[in-house]
Amino acid sequence: MLQVRCLLLHGALLLSIALNAYAAYPDHPIRLVVPVAAGGGNDIVARMLAQKLTDAWGQAVVVDNRPGAATAIGAEIVAKAIADGHTIMLTSVSFAINAGMRSKLPFDAVRDFAPVTQVARVPQIMVVNPALPVATLREFVALARSKPGRINYASAGSGSSTHLAMEIFMDMTGVKLNHVPYKGTAPGLTDVIAGHVQATFDAIPPTLPHVKSGRVRVLVVGGPQRFPTLPEVPTMAESGFPNYTFQSWFGILAPAHTPEAIVRRLNRELVRIIGLPETRKLFIELGIEPLGTTPEEFGAYLRDEIGRWAEVMRAHDIRGD
Repeated sequence: MLQVRCLLLHGALLLSIALNAYAAYPDHPIRLVVPVAAGGGNDIVARMLAQKLTDAWGQAVVVDNRPGAATAIGAEIVAKAIADGHTIMLTSVSFAINAGMRSKLPFDAVRDFAPVTQVARVPQIMVVNPALPVATLREFVALARSKPGRINYASAGSGSSTHLAMEIFMDMTGVKLNHVPYKGTAPGLTDVIAGHVQATFDAIPPTLPHVKSGRVRVLVVGGPQRFPTLPEVPTMAESGFPNYTFQSWFGILAPAHTPEAIVRRLNRELVRIIGLPETRKLFIELGIEPLGTTPEEFGAYLRDEIGRWAEVMRAHDIRGD
């Protein structure tokens, strides 16, 4: 009887501690790690969410860009952070690709993180420097076939989504392009604009202003349908490549063992923010499809993505180690 009473008291104490932690959260600034360079799609979305969370909670949410190793540097910081909800990460499909490609990461992509929510899906688009004499994807393929290895393309780093998008495209079309890796999409896009490299796959948000200004030319959207922000841009299927679809996504992760009450609070607040009419409108204008899922839904999706990309890596003989 005494043992049962002690167990009940211990359980009540743990519940009290959890409730107090939940009630106080957040009690100091939140660090939102973005494991890519500033200026890319991840960074744009992270800063939008950070401002909304700051406004809602009265605690600063500070975006911390930690690029490198195809998101592994930033992810390791979060995996090893104190699991109290004050360090979280906004990541993308590159995180799942990296986990599927590399067997020697300093963390486990599933066990060391607590999924919070999938924020959005983001179609990838192919853009080229306007000096390249092509206006359509078919013309780009024809030019690349006539000049094997002489057209350079930028990626956010070896093993990144932008790298893999182009590798799969080359495999499907039989063209040979020269890979130039960068530490993030923003510096790669800058060099496409400058003409140092001729092409890249990237998400719509960071490229859209440059498309509208004419500094880059968009050839195709990688999603299964045209996107409202770029209604005139054809899909891969419409351009003659019906078997190609490539979309990125954004999601929020916390360190493993973050108290469930805090994960739920983060989830509810983020889903609320994503569902606001002004947020949805802004996301669509930027080329982002807003989502907002439960932690369980995002966890299942993430596990599926890691497995799927591991299979893609094996099929294309792409190794990260």
